Amino acid sequence: MREGHVRHGTTLGELARLFLKLGTIGFGGPAAHIALMEDEVVRRRGWLTREAFLDYLGATNLIPGPNSTELAIEIGRDRAGWPGLIVAGVAFIVPAALIVGITAWAYVRFGDLPAALALFAGIKPVIIAIVVQALWRLARTAVKTRWLGMLAVAAIVAVAAGVHELIVLVGAAIVSAMGVAARARDADDRVDTGMSIGGPILASTPKLAGALGAAASVPAAVSVWSLFAIFLKIGSVLFGSGYVLLAFLRADFVERLGWLTERQLLDAVAVGQVTPGPVFTTATFIGYVLAGVPGAVLATVGIFLPAFVFVAVSGPLIPRLRRSRLAGAALDGVNAASLGLMAVVTWQLGRASIVSVSSCVVALSAGALLATRRVNPAWLVVAGALAGIALGM
Repeated sequence: MREGHVRHGTTLGELARLFLKLGTIGFGGPAAHIALMEDEVVRRRGWLTREAFLDYLGATNLIPGPNSTELAIEIGRDRAGWPGLIVAGVAFIVPAALIVGITAWAYVRFGDLPAALALFAGIKPVIIAIVVQALWRLARTAVKTRWLGMLAVAAIVAVAAGVHELIVLVGAAIVSAMGVAARARDADDRVDTGMSIGGPILASTPKLAGALGAAASVPAAVSVWSLFAIFLKIGSVLFGSGYVLLAFLRADFVERLGWLTERQLLDAVAVGQVTPGPVFTTATFIGYVLAGVPGAVLATVGIFLPAFVFVAVSGPLIPRLRRSRLAGAALDGVNAASLGLMAVVTWQLGRASIVSVSSCVVALSAGALLATRRVNPAWLVVAGALAGIALGM
């Protein structure tokens, strides 16, 4: 790992308080969660340097599962070891799971989603402003050379053209490493090839997917253990965005098993998108709709459990990657490409969120406050919610 980790130790209570808060106010999906974590962990608390934060972000993009949740788990492991790994991850997931569970209860009881559109409409422009500020700060650290800047731009173009996110990240890693190797050969300098990024994890993923896929081949009758097996499979093999999650859920629950209708599936994904915390809490909603509280609990555990395992396995590899010149260059490429992916997501969210004069005013006001004053983003989220209600957005 690069120099710059700030290891003064963090209590489990501090980790729990921070990630409970982030799990409660983290509207806007993974890009927003990453921005909030960077503000709290790097800028406000100084727990990690921005370089170390970027290394963890790049690593989480190369393993299956929810990126922002895995980043929270990585931060917890860095600050308080194995207990911190568990506490940070659970604290980030639980508030969102509870909110989604309550929403699912209302959905089952009243047959529709709660009406909170104005509140969410006020929050979304604030989230865009927070993400843009974080992107700017992270880019100043990650894009250290013109070469890395070109990689970031290439990642933006590739993702916008429809190339899969994992292909973009792996491609950036390979190109960056090849560039360093070529320069080293020109200088007749031996390069320690180190170890391949995510190799052990990515190599084991197809085997794990096959085993869990077989475990998930269950009869059409709904049972909590069936739900657990299916969501464990999804959490173990899923790379990419919420749209990829939608494809997995549709294949299993609508087409193969017939447990959900198309409308129920879309409602579940919508709840996961508009509530705070990880989008993977869509599993909580589906679990409750199909099997009540036990189904919600086991579905949530199933989809998030692989993230803890993957981080526990990959986390110790990151320092070794950074010490290797070639692998470190590959990780730099992944970091630059990750910011490119984040930029594309921010653009897409911005087009969907800033759709009126009032939403534009809210976004610009939040951006100005973030740029000129050390305003806590949590208060801006609350202010955005109030503005949405007051303005009828």
